[in-house]
Amino acid sequence: MSSFLPTEQRLAITCQRHPAFPRDSAVLVRLVKHISKRVHDDANAALRPWGINHPEYNILMMMYGTEGYTLHPSQLADAAGEKSANITRLTNHLCEKGLIERTGSDDDRRKVTLTLSRAGLKLIEQFLPDVCALLLRETAGMKATEMAQLERLLKKFLEHLERD
Repeated sequence: MSSFLPTEQRLAITCQRHPAFPRDSAVLVRLVKHISKRVHDDANAALRPWGINHPEYNILMMMYGTEGYTLHPSQLADAAGEKSANITRLTNHLCEKGLIERTGSDDDRRKVTLTLSRAGLKLIEQFLPDVCALLLRETAGMKATEMAQLERLLKKFLEHLERD
């Protein structure tokens, strides 16, 4: 049985009670949320042995994927899809763990630069094989063409949301 079945059953009742309810739109939005929670939970379980959680992983990986491993907090927030307050909390934890370094600008003391530390790089290189295996397991039920199609559709969905 799909873990999404109880949600679908409740949506069916909602549609009976309110026939104008947009079932297809609701299913899509709730599927995205349901999938997001599952991906988040699976990632947290896989990353636990490395002493980090999924949001911290996302921060580290955005920095890893940046030339020079360095970003300003606002750039990191945009790249990671996090609110600035959450970026502050997450980067504080990562600094405390020695995985990133925070430095002030010589020109403007209000500007902060975040850089992946050597320890952060080493940790990423250690957990990447496990993360790669997790990502492949999570998408194993899909063909390459299906993944490409889903990527296009999800990007289209996101682009529309960002226009509002």
